Amino acid sequence: MNTELSQELLSFIKNSPTAFHTVNNIEKTLCNNGYTELSESNTWNIQPDGKYYVKRNDTSIIALNVGKDISRYCFNIVASHSDYPAFKIKEKPEIEVKNKYVQLNTEGYGGMICYSWFDRPLSVAGRVVVKDGNRLKNCLVNIDRDILIVPSMAIHMNRQINDGYAFNKQVDTLPLFGGSRMSKGDFDEMIAGELGVDKSDIYGKDLYVYNRMEGTIWGENQEFISAPHLDDTECVFASLKAFISGSNEHAVNVYACFDNEEVGSMSKQGAGSTFLYDVLRRLNWALGKTEEDYYCAVASGFMISADNTHAVHPNHPEKTDVENCVYMNEGIVIKSQAGQKYTSDAVSVAKFKDICAKAGVPVQFFANRSDEAGGSTLGNISASHVSINCVDIGLPQLAMHSSYETGGTADIEYLVKALHCFYGE
Repeated sequence: MNTELSQELLSFIKNSPTAFHTVNNIEKTLCNNGYTELSESNTWNIQPDGKYYVKRNDTSIIALNVGKDISRYCFNIVASHSDYPAFKIKEKPEIEVKNKYVQLNTEGYGGMICYSWFDRPLSVAGRVVVKDGNRLKNCLVNIDRDILIVPSMAIHMNRQINDGYAFNKQVDTLPLFGGSRMSKGDFDEMIAGELGVDKSDIYGKDLYVYNRMEGTIWGENQEFISAPHLDDTECVFASLKAFISGSNEHAVNVYACFDNEEVGSMSKQGAGSTFLYDVLRRLNWALGKTEEDYYCAVASGFMISADNTHAVHPNHPEKTDVENCVYMNEGIVIKSQAGQKYTSDAVSVAKFKDICAKAGVPVQFFANRSDEAGGSTLGNISASHVSINCVDIGLPQLAMHSSYETGGTADIEYLVKALHCFYGE
């Protein structure tokens, strides 16, 4: 089995411990392929056959590949998300325990599987705002060494641990940072040292705990890939590969990566914001198009909402629908839900099936059990601002929202091929 793309994905994940780093790595790829940054606070100059991108909050990014002939054009959009469930470090980070331990004070971001964070090497990464003369400067930080662990309680002290346990995030999941030699203030001192600044110059922090375990390709036939935050970095990576390689003379190809999907998308940089709407409207104006042109481009366009989904669990096949269930390495998944948590309908499903047929890629179909509530994703939220035909898709995986997730190595290539074909439509 060809695992070249999987190895490339693992490298991308290793270098993207937070949404800030993910977007920074996307930006580097775009710049290396001739894309020019646009600032939301400046007037835009956009030309046919141009390549552009715009960021918001450094955790969301939208890239635009404008066709050569856009006398009558449409939008081809693929959306994914940069965030994943983790522990965010509070502003005052240290908690001292009997003058012998120092813990980090954290809170949960998104719906993580708590027990998966225990007894493994962890570290800290994110964004720090630093005072630099008369201005404030954003700095990325990644403590690239093992500095934390969340220790389990011994079974002798909790005999019921294997019978089910309700974790208290203010008590059970606080990571151990140091021993009696450490005290309050040492955490910010460490961050300042990494950045080469004085601790007093740190004016703001968005820092997260991340899993240090490196990803791996495994199985007798190398058919599985396991790594932190496959959901949704797998789709982020695959759609970026397809976007860079695809082109369309009569369309504006759009690559959208949003933040905050794991907490509902209702932020200034989430799919529930006006970010996509703002970018598409401003693009239309900058090209000298009319408002009528914009609505025509939306109505004739198409969006693929790409976010991973649940494969059948080998120990619990009863948890998925008896027929509308999916397996790793058997193709891209089209997701549907009667209540429109997934936006797929007959028209958008048919369109995506046709794209996959042209690309020579297999498809599968997922629906939740009728007696189980499923999650929502990007498509229906984005469509509330940009009313465009949309299909929800993803790649099948196990252990979604664990700190270490598992997918299939063949599926990554399937997604790149299908989205490359879509961007050429």
